[in-house]
Amino acid sequence: MQMAISLRAARVNANLSQRDAADKIGVSVDTVGKWERGLCVPNIRYISKIEAAYGLKYDQIIFCRENTVKR
Repeated sequence: MQMAISLRAARVNANLSQRDAADKIGVSVDTVGKWERGLCVPNIRYISKIEAAYGLKYDQIIFCRENTVKR
């Protein structure tokens, strides 16, 4: 069984900048940054695009940081 990696690590492992990833997925650079910082999670319609861009399956990517608390 393969370990899951963070969304940021998945992007870096795919040799993509945030701009490259945003262009492939169809979102803004700001959105990719918010996903990576755990400020929000990707909408379901972007999951398959993220999988294709990063070359990973959904269950191989950690989409939010644990213990992220918004106050």
